[in-house]
Amino acid sequence: MIFDDDVNLLEICSLILTGKNFEVIVRDTCAEIIREVGLQEPDLIIMDNRIADIGGVKATQLLKSHLIFSRIPVIFFSAHNNVSELAKEAGADFYLSKPFNIAELESLVNAAINKAE
Repeated sequence: MIFDDDVNLLEICSLILTGKNFEVIVRDTCAEIIREVGLQEPDLIIMDNRIADIGGVKATQLLKSHLIFSRIPVIFFSAHNNVSELAKEAGADFYLSKPFNIAELESLVNAAINKAE
């Protein structure tokens, strides 16, 4: 499940990951994140820092503080210079700097999925 307000990036990530046989669900807001994650039950979440409504840090903190959803690995991604610090503050499991290359994305997704198993 990918949360990002950039529809072009959502489309690119979807194409890359569906090409690797992942089922991809995208959202351009995180207003109802607990409800959305509860409905979809994703194996992995990719969270943008500047996502509309509450932002990626707060959204990830909400997920990680939730008893059921805290186990879902989160890849935090951002074009911000201190993405590693933001990811740590959010409680994310991994981080990815934008712009990123396809191999980086694929590698992190595989690492996150393996961590969840």
